[in-house]
Amino acid sequence: MKEALLYKKIEDAQVFCFLCSHRCRIPEGGFGICGVRQNRGGTLYTLVYGKPVAMHVDPIEKKPLYHFLPGSLSFSVATAGCNFRCGFCQNWQISQVKPGGDTDDSVTVMPQELVRAARKNKCASVSYTYTEPTIFFEYALETAALARGEGLRNVFVTNGYLTPEAIGELIPFLDAANVDLKFFRDDAYRKVCGGRLEPVCDSITMMKKAGVWVEVTTLVIPGENDSKEELSGIAGFISQVDRDIPWHVSRFHPDYRFTSQEPTPSGTLKDAERIGKEQGLRFVYCGNVSGWDENTYCHACGRPVVSRKGFSVQEYNLENGNCVFCKEKIPGIF
Repeated sequence: MKEALLYKKIEDAQVFCFLCSHRCRIPEGGFGICGVRQNRGGTLYTLVYGKPVAMHVDPIEKKPLYHFLPGSLSFSVATAGCNFRCGFCQNWQISQVKPGGDTDDSVTVMPQELVRAARKNKCASVSYTYTEPTIFFEYALETAALARGEGLRNVFVTNGYLTPEAIGELIPFLDAANVDLKFFRDDAYRKVCGGRLEPVCDSITMMKKAGVWVEVTTLVIPGENDSKEELSGIAGFISQVDRDIPWHVSRFHPDYRFTSQEPTPSGTLKDAERIGKEQGLRFVYCGNVSGWDENTYCHACGRPVVSRKGFSVQEYNLENGNCVFCKEKIPGIF
């Protein structure tokens, strides 16, 4: 075990955790909402440090990140647990398990071993992903510092429920983030995820202002967040922060506790794409749909600057981040 960061001791052997926006007050022997931080004798410990349940080499496009080192590989890592309880979670087999439980398949891998593996596999970055990286913050932060020292970039794929204190600790080592913006209604966040909307919006804004490359994903779920009003709200907020933030509208498929819903109709995704552009966004991508156009087009001349087939880059028409056809600067890290 390792003592946690971002908490303070309070009365009666309790601790106050301010890693995520739940800001849990945890009694002696108790756990935070995440299930992976425990108060033992008035000291808060993380139970998942060095205990990944998943490690893979992925194309960066799988995160999804389309304007961050296109065509590169990212070493991806996750531990068990999450601070949300989304019924539509598509990685629930690892996000909703508890450390040490019967379904915990973790092994011991130290941060320096992760960085060595990333370099060995010719990865350009390390991605903290699959579950919620906030809850394995200590592990991710130490790995990120080592990765930066070895010339690797760092990526968070997150629900955005970090506190400003946590983001402040992370910013010096964070290069890019894909943030899930699941709803644009606080009541839906409370009911479906067990969280709130405002901290997610605040995280997107704070990361962007700090110079982190940000992309946003919305899993479009029939009957839950697919109304014109909801999609317009999400797209409008993103555009207000920065119209150059790419928005990934992703197709839902039945999973976990949302098995009675149908997959997202193609027309709904096309509507979301149109709404995003009407709200001023320059880059909107439809995901989880085989064979659809996932190219990046120059916003000035309209020609393809990155052509993709699935997660594979087929053609690259950028030079120092500029469109080779009209020389316009394309937003992103290339």
